[in-house]
Amino acid sequence: MKKISNVLVSIVAIEHCYFLVLEMFLWTKPIGLKTFGLTAEFAEQTASLAANQGLYNGFLAAGLIWGLFSKQQSYSLKIFFLSCVLVAAVFGAITAKLSILYIQGFPALLALLLVVLVQKSMKPSIL
Repeated sequence: MKKISNVLVSIVAIEHCYFLVLEMFLWTKPIGLKTFGLTAEFAEQTASLAANQGLYNGFLAAGLIWGLFSKQQSYSLKIFFLSCVLVAAVFGAITAKLSILYIQGFPALLALLLVVLVQKSMKPSIL
């Protein structure tokens, strides 16, 4: 089950690396315009904001990757960064597009639940 949770965390990290590339480098390109339903003019006007948003997505990806490779703080890092992804997804769903909740939030929620289940199964029960 730990391997599956790590695969899910990896998927969320890869997803956020993709968001970084899309928002920082492809925002004004045809794929960026199509993905976000933007006009070329609006994309040009908002390119610096999108790049900033992409950078934050990169930080989320970096934190999740750190959690995957950390020997001592793996659980805490995964929980923290997956929780950040969930908060961002909920905020994005409320303020921008509901589909963000499914694209960004659902994979993070699944990964978070599995990470918690793996951790609970590894700790000996006190009862």
